[in-house]
Amino acid sequence: MKIISRILTIILFVIFFGFALKNDQIVTLYYFFGYAQSAPLVIMLLVFFLAGAVLGVLAMVPIVFRHRRALSAHKKTLAEIEKEHSAMQKASMQPPATDNISST
Repeated sequence: MKIISRILTIILFVIFFGFALKNDQIVTLYYFFGYAQSAPLVIMLLVFFLAGAVLGVLAMVPIVFRHRRALSAHKKTLAEIEKEHSAMQKASMQPPATDNISST
């Protein structure tokens, strides 16, 4: 499986490298208020891809923290239940106490 993964990685690298070599034209990106920026097309694509990836990760952060908080609460509840269960098992293993009723 490692070999297949490495071969696939090499193939993807060669494809993306070829894409970068073919798209080396200078493009101009026009912003608001007359600001413009010129750079090779492959650099612009890479910058916007990375910006999208960073924004996607930042959008997931609150969800991850919410799930971690819920997991912590569930672990506490599970520990309490296991503690109660072990106490009940220990109590059920003890022999019943004898009655101390005397017949006088």
